[in-house]
Amino acid sequence: MNTIEATRILEAALLTSREPLSLARLRSLYDDAVGSDTLRQLLEDLRLAWRGRSLELVCLAGGWRFQSSPQLAPFLQRLNPEKPPRYSRAVMETLAIIAYRQPVTRGDIESIRGVTVSAQVLRTLEERGWIETLGHKEVVGRPALLGTTRQFLDDLGLQSLAQLPALNTPSADSSARQQRDERLTATLEAPKGAIA
Repeated sequence: MNTIEATRILEAALLTSREPLSLARLRSLYDDAVGSDTLRQLLEDLRLAWRGRSLELVCLAGGWRFQSSPQLAPFLQRLNPEKPPRYSRAVMETLAIIAYRQPVTRGDIESIRGVTVSAQVLRTLEERGWIETLGHKEVVGRPALLGTTRQFLDDLGLQSLAQLPALNTPSADSSARQQRDERLTATLEAPKGAIA
């Protein structure tokens, strides 16, 4: 198989997939006849070929996918004027604690927030596919240890948790904290690039 044919197969698979495709899944397109290094080079070449166009190839935690360019989001929203779901402050605070401190228990979250975490808050995050139970803490009652999912990273357009915005120190003024909260909220509520 030549490079042009391999690239066309790769491009077609990525353009028609509804979800990010991992390297392992992409290698299966070629019955593992194409090595990982070659596949990475093909992906990089494809990414460069699509640069500056209406769709772009991106690498996320879950794999590679095509999505619309962020600059086109205002225009694409006109086709689908639905507002993204708005999340309560409790949901956003709980998600931030889980994302930055994982794995955490419900008790840990309550200790940090200073209030009880309702079951509905956790259910909302689980239904969205952003958190999951990673295991159980070996203490009395064996509380669930919560962490974020690949879906959380994919929805935020991140490859890893290390790409989350940096937290300010506790001594940071409230305006800086509010700006950070607004940036995180905007990131979570902004429509993501449409998957082709």
